[in-house]
Amino acid sequence: MKSTMPLIAAISLLAASLPATAEVIHYPLDTSHSQVGFEVRHILSTVPGRFDSFEGSVSVDPENVEKTLKISGTVDMASVNTNNGKRDDHLRSADFFDVENHGKMTFESNKVQKKGDKYLVTGDMTMRGVTKSVDWEVVIHGFADNPFTKTPMTALDMKGVIDRQDFGIGTDSIAAKISLEDEVEIELLVVTFQK
Repeated sequence: MKSTMPLIAAISLLAASLPATAEVIHYPLDTSHSQVGFEVRHILSTVPGRFDSFEGSVSVDPENVEKTLKISGTVDMASVNTNNGKRDDHLRSADFFDVENHGKMTFESNKVQKKGDKYLVTGDMTMRGVTKSVDWEVVIHGFADNPFTKTPMTALDMKGVIDRQDFGIGTDSIAAKISLEDEVEIELLVVTFQK
């Protein structure tokens, strides 16, 4: 009878060489510690703004970020806030966001590449009924347990640039044509934890 030891040893070596099963953690967005902001050049100045109502999530295996990271989010476009009520009403109008017909902006990641100590996250952004691929520079600040809830948490910064005309924002507005740059910088501070 032949010894089975070589076979058992071979199986053990093969098992040891296989990657460990990914332990993907789902982190809902902590909206009280996160923010969605933007900046756009207006004539000679830069106008900052933000959206006050949003939700989202991050799913990732902390040991295998590049292959498991997924980011998704939804923004309530009516919650735009530039600290100027008249301007905000104009942004909500059909000239810009057209919130009556397109109340939500969404993002869903579909590709991640590690770039040094950062990540390039690519995904589909939908705004005003138009979907475009958008790249984000993402910095992950680490993974830890929330000291209050004792559940997993993470935090990351996301920066991206879009061309507002790609989404039909201000395309037919005379005010936008003569005073606004096409490029809009978007910056997200994302803090998540399991509740």
